[in-house]
Amino acid sequence: MTETLVLPFWLELITAVLLITGSLFALVGAVGLVRLKDYFQRMHPPALASTIGAWCVALASIIYFSWLKDAAVLHAWLIPILLSITVPVTTLLLARAALFRKRVAKEPVPEEVSSGCDSGN
Repeated sequence: MTETLVLPFWLELITAVLLITGSLFALVGAVGLVRLKDYFQRMHPPALASTIGAWCVALASIIYFSWLKDAAVLHAWLIPILLSITVPVTTLLLARAALFRKRVAKEPVPEEVSSGCDSGN
């Protein structure tokens, strides 16, 4: 026999709001990826939105499962912390690789990059 656990309404509401917020951030990132015209512009929405969305989902998970177990369930923080470290680094490396490929192919680079501090001045 299994006992069904009834959670308080406020806990379910907070969890649902956090999950919906995380989903909306993921949707905004996907729309930004599709709608923006340049590779360099397309890099930002998914990177920012996925990180914020992961924080919302992890917080919802922590709140929900901490209530169920009557103890702090903090190992879910590991995912957004690692995402917060790795996403900016990989975004920067991808941007530099794309910029290098454009410069080698003698294609025009974005204005902000060509007049930036790494132009050799």
